Amino acid sequence: MQGSFKLNLIPISATNTLSTLVENRTAYTLENCELNVFETHQKAEKVDLVFNDLVLTSMIRGKKVMHLNGSEGFDYLPGESVIVPPNEVMRIDFPEAEEKSPTQCIALAISNDQIRRTLDLLNERYPKVDENEHWEINKSMFHLNNNLELAEIINRFVRISLKDNSQEKDLIANLALRELLIRLMQTQARSFLEANFRILAPSNRFAFIIEYIKNNIREKIEVDYLSNLACMSRASFFRSFKQEFGVSPNEYILIERLKLAKKYLADPSNQVTQVCYMAGFNSLNYFIRVFKKEIGQTPKRYQQLQTNSNY
Repeated sequence: MQGSFKLNLIPISATNTLSTLVENRTAYTLENCELNVFETHQKAEKVDLVFNDLVLTSMIRGKKVMHLNGSEGFDYLPGESVIVPPNEVMRIDFPEAEEKSPTQCIALAISNDQIRRTLDLLNERYPKVDENEHWEINKSMFHLNNNLELAEIINRFVRISLKDNSQEKDLIANLALRELLIRLMQTQARSFLEANFRILAPSNRFAFIIEYIKNNIREKIEVDYLSNLACMSRASFFRSFKQEFGVSPNEYILIERLKLAKKYLADPSNQVTQVCYMAGFNSLNYFIRVFKKEIGQTPKRYQQLQTNSNY
């Protein structure tokens, strides 16, 4: 639930099977999309790539430097995804690629019809709380850190594309693709409000709620109180919050507390017991248990690894 979640690794191709050592492409064509797996096994600069459809790209191995729409390049690393509009040129550098450590990424080209059908369905059946807002892919939020929910559905979609040979493959892929688009938009909504909640708080109820949670993360926060702040019934608030962000209010509060705990644990002078209460947890046993479940390590082990990495 924290930070950037890397995708599952895909086996690297033997170099003698590649048609090129720079952005070698393996394509898996489905009914409403095409999954491309790209590998680069040597350093290269200014490699152009363009698709006719909107593309969701996700890094799996190595490092790229991505240039979009003539802008200054940015590092593109595992655990991150980039959305590229139709017909926009991606100009890519591979400063570290080599045979022993190639870069690998996926590029999922999604048909406009599939995107439109998904947006129409969501706006009709699951409209946003505020009448002036609609489900849409935010082209300005193009560089994302994968959260758990987005990484899981991308991994599932890749698995379907590469390994499912059933007659129902296209149907299964279409259902997964619809979920992927929903998770993508929820990830964007969370990222957008995370970056702009202070500016948007006076006019956006969820930005206001996020600001309240962040300002009071060390205190006890009740969902009933949050729903009152949002001027919504508890049931409506809970449902709308999860629809908007892909996690429940309680899950979001936990995410924020774990994020704060990781920040405090980066300081070796802070004891685990101190960090527990400084981050808003009221039970040390619960803090240790949930930290290990979500982060994969005990708080003490995480702190030790962070300390060692700084030397």
